[in-house]
Amino acid sequence: MEAPEHTQTPGEDKPEGKRDIKALVALIPPADALRKKEVKLVERRMRVRYDEDIDPAKARINPSTAKALGITDALEVVVAGRHKFVFEAVLDEEVPPNEVYCNGELLREKGVADNSIATVRKARSKSDMV
Repeated sequence: MEAPEHTQTPGEDKPEGKRDIKALVALIPPADALRKKEVKLVERRMRVRYDEDIDPAKARINPSTAKALGITDALEVVVAGRHKFVFEAVLDEEVPPNEVYCNGELLREKGVADNSIATVRKARSKSDMV
């Protein structure tokens, strides 16, 4: 008489040649886990304020804003899409997070009013510095 086939109980390991498909599928992360969770800011619309005490080649910006925009040494300020300035970044806690301070004389000379809205981003190249 033949021996009955061995039936597997739920807690018993599978034979060496077969793998549990559920265990393999559990290794694949869900689609939303593959997406980037943190959105990095590239640029921000901010107020440009006059500061007569700062060097024309420099601009003061809040350190937390600079960090969010990835600014370490130079920043680019674009006003109305026509006036583009590249300044050396000076990190200053006293500057409000939504403002950047630049030399007033330079801005007046270029036709930029105090408290204008501008796009501020990390400088793409330092060769355009003021």
